[in-house]
Amino acid sequence: MRVLAIDLGSVRVGVAVSDDLGLMAHPRPHLPGGDLKRVLNAIRELAAQEGVTQFVLGVPRLLNGTEGRGARDARRFGAALAQQTGLPVALVDEWLSTREAHARLREGGHSQRDARSRVDSAAAAVLLQSWLDGRATKGAPR
Repeated sequence: MRVLAIDLGSVRVGVAVSDDLGLMAHPRPHLPGGDLKRVLNAIRELAAQEGVTQFVLGVPRLLNGTEGRGARDARRFGAALAQQTGLPVALVDEWLSTREAHARLREGGHSQRDARSRVDSAAAAVLLQSWLDGRATKGAPR
């Protein structure tokens, strides 16, 4: 099972892909955000190249815990992605995934400047790894 995680952003879209066994998340270079049609096409193309069978899409929450415009946009994007690819899209809470990604990049010795270009895909990898670990804990088939 190959899974592609998406951290949808207006400027950059972070992506990460699992290994063939569905155990580890690996970030891929971010995609330019903005034009959702172009983003959908790029993700569809990447999914075909990587042999992806499922998507995981982060749904952001506001600091007070409620969903705002970003969550609505993510849900609409997820529906369009499922329709265009015919693959399942799991919506997951992305609460503080970017903050964790920043911390991991700093721990890895990346400068603030270097981290800016990597953080979106690192956040997608955090989302995906959390999702993969949750499946393993629940004993989900791989």
